[in-house]
Amino acid sequence: MPEPRTWQLTAGSAALGLALAAAAVALAGPWDSGQRTAERARAAAPAAGGTRHAPPPPAPAAPHRLAPAPSAPGVLAALNPAAPAGPSTGPSAGPADADPGKRPAGRPADLAAVLGPLLADPGLGPLRTASVVDTATGKQLYGEGATTPMTPASTVKIATAAAALSALGPDHRIPTTTTAAPDGKTVTLTGGGDPTLDDTRLKALATDTARALKARGHTSVRLAYDTGLYTGPAVHPIGPNENIAPVTALMTRAGRLDTSPSGPAPRSADPARDTATAFAAHLTRAGVTVTGDPAPGPAPKAAPLARTHSAPLADLVERTLTHSDNDLAEALARQTALAHKLPASFDGAGKAVRAELAGLGLPVTGTRFADGSGLDRNDRVSAALLTGLLTRAADPARPALRPLLTGLPVGGFTGTLADRFDTAPAGAGLVRAKTGTLTGVNTLAGTVATPDGRLLAFAFLAGRTPSPYQAQPALDRLSAALTGQHQP
Repeated sequence: MPEPRTWQLTAGSAALGLALAAAAVALAGPWDSGQRTAERARAAAPAAGGTRHAPPPPAPAAPHRLAPAPSAPGVLAALNPAAPAGPSTGPSAGPADADPGKRPAGRPADLAAVLGPLLADPGLGPLRTASVVDTATGKQLYGEGATTPMTPASTVKIATAAAALSALGPDHRIPTTTTAAPDGKTVTLTGGGDPTLDDTRLKALATDTARALKARGHTSVRLAYDTGLYTGPAVHPIGPNENIAPVTALMTRAGRLDTSPSGPAPRSADPARDTATAFAAHLTRAGVTVTGDPAPGPAPKAAPLARTHSAPLADLVERTLTHSDNDLAEALARQTALAHKLPASFDGAGKAVRAELAGLGLPVTGTRFADGSGLDRNDRVSAALLTGLLTRAADPARPALRPLLTGLPVGGFTGTLADRFDTAPAGAGLVRAKTGTLTGVNTLAGTVATPDGRLLAFAFLAGRTPSPYQAQPALDRLSAALTGQHQP
């Protein structure tokens, strides 16, 4: 007989397949972009310093429980703006009311009775805030310190992504270009801030550049590379770290030195130079000799010879949220700064994100965006801000923000929630949420589809938590309780 977890996944795979395809979300590992890898050892010994940490001993395995396989239609209906929403308050009609243990969450009194004890779990530490909102009405159904700014960890990526979508639109693409000097003797490779540039696209760019040079009669050039689009420090305030590369406008595969697509990885100390060196090799193979080594330099003011573009911003946002991609998050923040004509730096990006969210009518009092990824502990957002963002993303009048919902990992199945909800099986397949994990900080913000067809937005932020092994299951239970399904 299959193991319980295998049985559950097998039974649920057919029903969930359509939901996963509709969301265009790729499967990923269980790490919150490496934060959990780097933080677990520190959770056991918070006084330890440094940015690299030895792997911790494995956590005690939670007992697996048989549970009905989650159903995808509820998730799909909740993401369909044309689907009718149920009432925001008052009892629900139908068989669910016959069993209080299965009553859909929604009445404030009910939610307080259910969520209050769960929020008091000692695993969440002494600092906890919460917000639950009916996205159809914008009404807060439950709140506990909802407007208090807290360290959000990676849930700040919801704000970063929302600001970029609002400022630039879901179809915006990030370019990488090549430009020739007037005499044709130098070609400059210019970064536009696309960390998803890969070797395949870089080779195609070199091929197109070589074709354009040959058409002008040039078969030997010097190569320069321009990273001037970004300003300020390239190294994140946490220092060199496997969770994030130096933040530069020109890089290939986010500066990864291995073949991993996400999560922690050894990083290049100079991604721009490495990319230019690889481009020079491609250019040579395409029939244009590169003399000397690539060197930094500004691009000439001329029409580009060739260019390559990232995927649309909507796709980049989904990847950022699903995989908790720190490098992409910082890129999105800087794209927002550029849209606001502010310096594309940590400081300029933070000001631009805050201004964009204020323009959406969201509560930004006390907020601080020290970075776009949530790796900086100086970030501050409130639970109310996060649920406000998710509520706007569910608004049929704001389709540009919809990737905030479709990019959220699915509980128990995708992205940074792939290994969660074993202890809260009612949430598997029904909870979609962005995780956040730093030492002593654990957060979860996302959406839940209720049995009566409504979409609830929630945010739970916890500080000074004793251990992720205690805090994460507690957050899972909180979000799973919103499904209205019986939990063991």
